[in-house]
Amino acid sequence: MAELKTRVNDQSVTAFLDKVTEDQRRQDCYTILEMMKKATGAEPKMWGDSIVGFGSYHYKYATGREADWLLMGFSPRKQNLTLYFTPGFEGYQNIFGRLGKFTTGKGCLYIKKLTDVNFEALQELITQSVQANSQ
Repeated sequence: MAELKTRVNDQSVTAFLDKVTEDQRRQDCYTILEMMKKATGAEPKMWGDSIVGFGSYHYKYATGREADWLLMGFSPRKQNLTLYFTPGFEGYQNIFGRLGKFTTGKGCLYIKKLTDVNFEALQELITQSVQANSQ
């Protein structure tokens, strides 16, 4: 069975974010960092080489495979700021209506820059997701 490559490690979150070359993207990352830190009450950790994660949970697939994954996180990808939500977005359509310009994947929210989204709606989405997954 293949081992999960993206795992929590001791790399510096600050050093990783400081390498983001575009000033606005770097500032957006630090803003998201603070939003997620506030919502989770957890310190950020690097997951793999490019994901900043908060908290973790253990899951087991129907196949019996088990792994640990971040509760919430983000990554400054080339095309978008990718925000990782666990387990997804079911039940958040009311927030999406106010959020602004974004796209989603199964458990990812993709935004180009923070000015494209409603800051309060994003904070609400982050907070509600953490609360729903902490019960």
